Amino acid sequence: MKTVKLGSQGLEVPAIGLGCMSLAGSDIQFIYGKTDEQSGVAVIERALELGCNFLDSADAYGPLSNEILIGKVIEGKRNQVILATKCGFEIDDAGQFTGKLNGSKAYIKKAAERSLKNLKTDYIDLYYLHRPDPSTPIEETMEAMAELVKEGKIRYAGLSEVSAALIRRAHAIHPLTAIETEYSLFERTLDEDGTTDVLTELGIGLVPYSPLGRGFLSGELKSPDDFDENDVRRHFERFQGENFYKNLELVKVLQNIALEKNATASQLALAWITAKGHVPIPGTRKVKYVEENIAAADISLSVQELARLEAILPLGTQQAGSRSDAKTTPAAEDN
Repeated sequence: MKTVKLGSQGLEVPAIGLGCMSLAGSDIQFIYGKTDEQSGVAVIERALELGCNFLDSADAYGPLSNEILIGKVIEGKRNQVILATKCGFEIDDAGQFTGKLNGSKAYIKKAAERSLKNLKTDYIDLYYLHRPDPSTPIEETMEAMAELVKEGKIRYAGLSEVSAALIRRAHAIHPLTAIETEYSLFERTLDEDGTTDVLTELGIGLVPYSPLGRGFLSGELKSPDDFDENDVRRHFERFQGENFYKNLELVKVLQNIALEKNATASQLALAWITAKGHVPIPGTRKVKYVEENIAAADISLSVQELARLEAILPLGTQQAGSRSDAKTTPAAEDN
C-alpha cells in the first residue's frame, strides 16, 4: 500500500490504517456485538500481509485486552508495525475503569509504561490522549508526552476528540503529529467548526475513526434489527426508527455513485477521506472487509467526484439523529 506523511513531524504511515478496537476478545466493553480473539488475530495478520501496518489501539479497549492481543500478534515483528495507542480513561492497578478521565503527568507516564508492557515493545510510535481531562491543564499532559518522547518511549504525540483551541495550546508545548476523531462523509463537524483548517495551518495530521459512519456507510445495514443485541449502536439516535431509514436513503445515493466507479460504498467513503489528505482507520472483524477497505487506497477521485460525494450531505445540514457523545466515551471508535 502507498504510504503518506501523517503530520509534519516525520511519521509516515500507510494511506489506510486498521482500527483494532473490536478485536480485543469477549471481555471488551465497547463493541459492535460479539467478537473473539481468533478472528482478531486473523484480521491483523491479513492487514499486515497487505501492507496495512498502522495499527490503532487504546488501553481502554477491553480494558487492556486489546493491547495484549496486538502484543501477541506482533511479537517478533515489531519493526514491521507502526503502533498507535491511547490513554486517559483512568484504569486502576486491577485493570478496571475508575470512571474518571486522567491526563495528569503521573498518570500519563504510568499508563504508557503499562501499554509498553502489554504491547511487548519498548516504544510506541504514536501516543494519544484519548480524551481531555477537565481537571488537568493540557499543558501538563503535553509536558508528560514531551518527556516520554525524550525518553524514547514514544515517538510522536497526539490527541483525540479535542477542540481547535485545545489543539493550539497543546501544540505550543510539544508538537502534535495527529488528531484522532470521528470524521466521515456523514460526520464533518471538523470542517464546519474550522478544526481541519487549524490542523492544516499547524501541520497536524487527521486520523478519522468511524470513517464508515459507524458501519452505516457500508450499506450492509438494512434495518435497526440488523444490530446484535449487545451492539452499542442500538442506542445511537441516528440508528433508531425513522432516523435509520432517512439515513439509509443517503447511503443508497452513495451506493449508486460507487457502482459507477466499480467500487463498494465503503471503498468510496474511504477514498473520499484519503483524497482529503487524511488517514482513516476503519475497523472490522472480518478478513474480507480488511481486504475491501485496503483496496480503497487505490481509488482516485477527481475534484468533481469529491464535490458530488460531499453534496450527498452538504455542510450545514445534519444527518438524521444527533451524533453520539464521543467526547466522553471510547464506545464504537471503529468502522
